Amino acid sequence: MITASLKNYRIAPRKVRVVADMIRGKSSTEARNILIHASKKAKSPLQDLLESAIANAKNNFKLDGDNLFVKEIRVDKGFVMKRHRPVSRGSAHPFAKRTSHVLITLAPIEAKLKLKNQKSK
Repeated sequence: MITASLKNYRIAPRKVRVVADMIRGKSSTEARNILIHASKKAKSPLQDLLESAIANAKNNFKLDGDNLFVKEIRVDKGFVMKRHRPVSRGSAHPFAKRTSHVLITLAPIEAKLKLKNQKSK
C-alpha cells in the first residue's frame, strides 16, 4: 500500500471532504483529471498529495503510476485555533479556524479486481 499524508491544512475538513469524495475509488489518471477541473479551493493540495503518492509508488515500489487507483482517502480533523471577534457593547463572539489531516492510500488496479472477485463469490 502506497501512502502520502498532508497535516494541518488550513481548510475545514467538511470542505476538503467534498473534493476527497470526488476521487475516492477512481484510477490515478481519472483522479488527476477530476482534480484539474474541480472548482474548489482544496483541489490544489489534494492534487499535490496525489502526485506525491504516485511518486512514492514509482520510487519506493517501482510501480507504474497509471496502473494505480485511490484505495482510500481519509480527511480527519486537525487542531482548532480558537479566535474571538469583537462585537457591539464591548463583547466578543468566539469562532474556530479548523484544520484538516488528509491521508491518501493507493493500490495497484489488480488488487481492486481481486477484491471485486472475492465479493462476488
